[in-house]
Amino acid sequence: MAKAPPQRRFSFSSIVRQPLLGPLAALLLAVIVFSLITDSFLRPQNLSLILQQSVVIGILAVGQTLVILTGGIDLSIGAVAVLGTIVMAKVAGASGAVTALLVVLVVCAFAGLINGTLVTALQLPPFIVTLGTFTILYSATQLLAGSATYQVEQGPLTFLGKTFKIGTFTTTYGVVVMLLVYVVAWYALTQTAGGRHVYAVGGSPESARLSGIKSPRVLLSVYLITGVIAAIAAWAALGRIPNADPNAYQNANLETITAVVIGGTSLFGGRGSVIGTLIGTLIVGVLRNGLTQAGVDNLYQNIATGVLVILAVTLDQVARRRNR
Repeated sequence: MAKAPPQRRFSFSSIVRQPLLGPLAALLLAVIVFSLITDSFLRPQNLSLILQQSVVIGILAVGQTLVILTGGIDLSIGAVAVLGTIVMAKVAGASGAVTALLVVLVVCAFAGLINGTLVTALQLPPFIVTLGTFTILYSATQLLAGSATYQVEQGPLTFLGKTFKIGTFTTTYGVVVMLLVYVVAWYALTQTAGGRHVYAVGGSPESARLSGIKSPRVLLSVYLITGVIAAIAAWAALGRIPNADPNAYQNANLETITAVVIGGTSLFGGRGSVIGTLIGTLIVGVLRNGLTQAGVDNLYQNIATGVLVILAVTLDQVARRRNR
């Protein structure tokens, strides 16, 4: 007589082994709590606002996810995007919006390529490399802008800020582009050999090398793609606010890391997903929006976000120990 299959027991260890389960539960819990303590949280206009406010960081977080999956970290991605907004504004004034979009794509991709080259050719730690390029790019942006803010006229550069309706729900083209970036990144990471190589390089560099994976080429490609993603985020930023400000998004680097970590991607590389990053981005957006509506000071919001990051890293450490 055949034995009945053993029943699965739900335990803390089984939960932490599911990278998406914790972030998804946290997102649902936050939505439920804020819908109970505020009157307007679940209104379509407010939900649309949360999505719109998450666009720039959400797009940048995709690039950050790719880098962290390889076992690195990018502290310059926000500075690359801000540089992109200034370049777009200045080039558009002289040569038109389409030329500006092409130029900023090249500039941001080149910045990513520099990061990747320094990490691979000189074998420098990504933390040090991107910290250095962050400082350089931030100063270069200030010099290029002359510490001034540039008003961007309505047109192709602000197109992603335009709204449209899906039934009674209003959203922007920037939200659509953000979701498209996630879909493309998800497909590339899960359905292509290049995506599997990214996980392999981050999970076990030595095993990847023995398997014939060219790790330097993978890393260089990841940083280059991250620069392209930063260019898309710069375009989305001008759609959100039609001003190119050299002082904007100063905390973007930390905010993207926060979204990635809360979304379940391991800071040690080789484990995680862009779907988790999207959930992490929404968690941060819901948390800030809900606490603002509840009248909580911004400083306390930062404390709450910091606690979430520490909790997420703790769970990641527990998962790594359980899987050994």
